[in-house]
Amino acid sequence: MGRLYSAFQRHFSGAGMVLGVLFFVASLTPSLIPRSFEVQGVLGGVAFSAGYGIGVLLVATWRYLQLPSVDKGLLRLTRLVLSLISLIVIVVGLYNSAGWQNSVRGVLNMEPVDSAYPASVIIIAILTFAFLFLLARGIIALGRAVANRLDKFLPRRVSIIAGAAVTLIVVATLANGLLIEYTFRLLDKSFAELDALHEPERPQPSVVERAGNPSSRLEWPKLGRAGREFVASGPTAADISQVTQRAAVEPIRLYAGLQVAETPDERSQLLLDELIELNAFDRAALVVVTPTGTGWVDPSAIDGLEYLYDGDTASVALQYSYLNSPLSLVFQSENGLESSQSLFRTIYRYWQKLPAGQRPKLFLHGLSLGAFNSQRSITFLDLLGDPIDGAVWSGTPFPSEKWQTITADRDAGSTQWLPVYQGGRFVRFMNQNGVPEGNSASWGNVRIVYLQYASDAITFFDKHLLYREADWMKAPRGPDVSPLLSWYPIVSMLQLLVDMPLSDGVPMGYGHVYAPDHYLDAWLEVTGVENWSSEEIDALKKHLHSKASNADGYEYRGG
Repeated sequence: MGRLYSAFQRHFSGAGMVLGVLFFVASLTPSLIPRSFEVQGVLGGVAFSAGYGIGVLLVATWRYLQLPSVDKGLLRLTRLVLSLISLIVIVVGLYNSAGWQNSVRGVLNMEPVDSAYPASVIIIAILTFAFLFLLARGIIALGRAVANRLDKFLPRRVSIIAGAAVTLIVVATLANGLLIEYTFRLLDKSFAELDALHEPERPQPSVVERAGNPSSRLEWPKLGRAGREFVASGPTAADISQVTQRAAVEPIRLYAGLQVAETPDERSQLLLDELIELNAFDRAALVVVTPTGTGWVDPSAIDGLEYLYDGDTASVALQYSYLNSPLSLVFQSENGLESSQSLFRTIYRYWQKLPAGQRPKLFLHGLSLGAFNSQRSITFLDLLGDPIDGAVWSGTPFPSEKWQTITADRDAGSTQWLPVYQGGRFVRFMNQNGVPEGNSASWGNVRIVYLQYASDAITFFDKHLLYREADWMKAPRGPDVSPLLSWYPIVSMLQLLVDMPLSDGVPMGYGHVYAPDHYLDAWLEVTGVENWSSEEIDALKKHLHSKASNADGYEYRGG
């Protein structure tokens, strides 16, 4: 046993182990989205590795600066005490882990779990740490080899720094040039094949108001999986009349997939030509939709608007990628901007030439990466000269510059997770409970609504969580944020990184899954439609929620 302990001491850093334990236990605490034991195990292993690495770096820095060493006897006693404390901390953390996860599940209207499977979490965390530890050791060995070669030409300390720099450059180059590039090509091919799959349960539209109909130049096979879902899943005029008991017209839904034409401008022009042929500019409302990375358009967002206007609407969307939103943002960040700008400019310029009293209200919409690119498609001058009528942007990703600026400049006393901006004259924020108090100004000529949930990590991730607490973590918190959530340096950022891809796996109305009844509230704010009674609106919300929960058209979330 003594030899084993000595070997352990030689190969592992005591300071690193202590910090690793603290980071591991912190990773068990609540964040925005509940985690399975598999995900928690990987997160715990990564968090432990981060703490361990910091401990090793601190000790190495201490030695490099040749600061006085600690007495061996005192050091041995300190290690023993810290080992016992670490063991107690781990046991307490694992014991509380189920309760911590249930505090998140509770506010998200999810069933509690009986166990967080601590043994499985520990095993997965150890395996994750072992992999990262060996990987780091390999990189360090490479750095030492380079430094030893440089010793012939440079002083030892300089050669160490130079060796580390050279090693990092080599590793980054190899990772970017081989691993990342190869992964991108493989994923792009896989998503393209998925996009091309035809769903036998989704029939080709027969009405001229839908892209992909037999007479449309926007051919059904070339719309892509997400495009076919969008044009085939919406309500018909008969569906609308059945719910509203009023006369309705067939809503127009047009979509251009990547295979429709070679360039974004060509695809945009095809969409405009089809809109003109269908007299879409005689409709009451026209919505320019920017889809998510895969081209997916959330049916929850558009269905309600079509009911509000008794079908007198036209919606148009343009695909820009096969990849899901995170991958598209990383690998094809400019594709979404180029596509969304092309579609908006093409339609806006035609719309702008029409007499103001004889053209539809022009709205923008986007979810997630679609919201990010939709905001970038319009400039400040577009809102001054001949402004659009409004926009509904949901689940806006944290890098969105317009959203960041407005949130940072929010009115005093309002929260980061649901701000009030200039009294709500041009921009309002909404969540599950509508707009907050403080939006006392009357709407101006442009109405923009940001629909966002406090539990949406895609919106509220912040790289500054690395070293400081976010404002949304402070009281008062959003209704769907655990009261037990706490901020921890580095670990909270890792937790939110994990939460982002998990945000689509929670019940509707939380995380990154936006509910049709909340979309309807947003559209009521933006459109100013008033020919509906409160009883009719409530009935419509129930219908939309039921459809979103049960209909096949909502199964594919292509974010």
